[in-house]
Amino acid sequence: MGNCYDTSNNCLINKAHDENIDLVWDRYEKMKPQCGFGEMGICCRICLKGPCRIDPYGDGPKEGICGADADTIVARNLVRMIASGTASHSLHGKEIAKTLLHVAKGETDNYKVKDIRKLKNIAEKLNIDTEGKTINQITEEVAMASLMDYSRLENTPCNWLSNTLTKSRLKKLTDLGVALNNIESSVTDIMSRTHMGTDADAINILLAGLKCALGDYVGMQISTNLSDTLFGTPEPIISESNLGVINENAVNIAVHGHNPLLSEIIVDVADEMEEEAIKAGAKDGINIVGVCCTGNEVLLRRGIPLATNFLSQELAILTGALEAMVVDVQCIMPSLAKIASCYHTELFTTMPDAKISGATHIELNEKNSVENARVIIKKAIEKYKMRDKNKVLIPKRKSKVIAGFSTESIIKLLSKIDKERPLKPIIDNIVNGNIKGVVLFAGCNNVKIMQDNNFVTMAKKLLDNNILILATGCAAGAYAKNELMNSEATFKYAGEKLKEVLTLLGKEAGLDVPLPPVLHMGSCVDNSRGVDLAVALANELGVDLDQLPLVASAPELMSEKAISIGTWVATIGLPVHIGMLPPVGGSQLTIDVLTSKLKELLGGYFIVEENPIKAANKLIGIIKEKRVDLGIEPTAKPSEVV
Repeated sequence: MGNCYDTSNNCLINKAHDENIDLVWDRYEKMKPQCGFGEMGICCRICLKGPCRIDPYGDGPKEGICGADADTIVARNLVRMIASGTASHSLHGKEIAKTLLHVAKGETDNYKVKDIRKLKNIAEKLNIDTEGKTINQITEEVAMASLMDYSRLENTPCNWLSNTLTKSRLKKLTDLGVALNNIESSVTDIMSRTHMGTDADAINILLAGLKCALGDYVGMQISTNLSDTLFGTPEPIISESNLGVINENAVNIAVHGHNPLLSEIIVDVADEMEEEAIKAGAKDGINIVGVCCTGNEVLLRRGIPLATNFLSQELAILTGALEAMVVDVQCIMPSLAKIASCYHTELFTTMPDAKISGATHIELNEKNSVENARVIIKKAIEKYKMRDKNKVLIPKRKSKVIAGFSTESIIKLLSKIDKERPLKPIIDNIVNGNIKGVVLFAGCNNVKIMQDNNFVTMAKKLLDNNILILATGCAAGAYAKNELMNSEATFKYAGEKLKEVLTLLGKEAGLDVPLPPVLHMGSCVDNSRGVDLAVALANELGVDLDQLPLVASAPELMSEKAISIGTWVATIGLPVHIGMLPPVGGSQLTIDVLTSKLKELLGGYFIVEENPIKAANKLIGIIKEKRVDLGIEPTAKPSEVV
């Protein structure tokens, strides 16, 4: 089995081997065999009496030194992963909200509210009265209402939880005691209750994990919505993706990470410094390319081409034509500094909480972001003069991409068909079976799985069965790189009924071709866009989220953020497929809670299936079941799906 579904990347992998450079796949091989106790979640290192490990098979220890059994140890380890993922996504949202507050108070000239309509819509959603108020006053109140979700003392649900879900879903969460009121206290609660000698009831621990995971959801809602106000709400835009977007005749700068506060400034300043790059000999000026979710952010709003997603981030440097990689936070491999040192490439870290040994640290914040962005780009232009042409190897492949499908842009498009009830065309096509259902793909890449293979394999099967696909994060990157986000993919892979719908929508959008069969909705924090669309549909139909023919999938999950995302998606009522078992195999109780008990309580649950074709068939079966329950599909058993 190769390393990547996209075989054009393999030439760079071979290049790395020729130059004795270890990549992520090589380091994985050297790590084998991996710890079986860790993989099953039954290794506990929370206190210094350990580490302790449970024997899941033989006559070895069944309890840790303190007496904690496998169920307690697995539950503790799992919810700590949820807490880390929640902290990561919610901090992203907090930084955006704080920046919005600085804008409202006139404390920064580097940012401004670009989408006033979105700002006012948010204010309405948060029950903020806008009558007679200035834009700055509205902006401040929206920022403060969002920041309140991080520190509220009252035992009432977060603003961005209570105002974004169906009423019936909020009641279920409240009745279960998991309707989050404070993001940061929920993370603190997890770390406190999993301290040695505190909570030892696995069920109680897992319920706390559900509550904490909703903090990840709230953080995403804040991140997405407030970013739209600052940088603009995405509209459909045409661009390109894959490593072929790196331009041999330009100063190439990659932006990588997850924070649009920084990448937007880099793009703006690069536009101003084009002439300097041309004078340095780069006839095509400056070429910004994206990696991971920062790449998705600037792709959706600015049309910046997306070079690659998580697992192959090192390959961008291996092209030998990258002058600088500018990183912010999350999913950044420390190995980038070592690989950059083998080339003329300079790696820049920009955040105080995300430094890497061997990288150049130039901080970008509200006060100095423009000035320091100029310093970074000037250094990149100087690096261009040092490029070794003999080391340049840029894969030729690049794919056309139609991206920018925010919830607002989708509803705006549908309103051209039915102005009074814009969701009606989608509902009608779901009812008549032209669109059998919807799958939201999210999550990362994992070195244990051929990169992008599960995403692409599952998508082709689902599309052939007239199932529409939404994608975010590195899942969106997989589809962008592998030619599934353009009109040609609709002709090639979509079932006949789905093709008809996408063709009609393409015409309404002013295109002569269909919309793509996989809609790029943004970075990993933009999973909230898919929820907003689902909630709007559920409210229109008068049902709850668990009744919709909608499922989610993370077939190549990797990070703690993926665990927290999957948990809140299941908590709000959606079935969630994952392509590998997280570290819970040592506790049958935990497995039962996540795969069946959760379904009984909230309607959402986890499905584990490594084989992508089998996974696609299971999702098709679930969608059929939900259609039957809604009375829009003849009775059919999941086993009858081919």
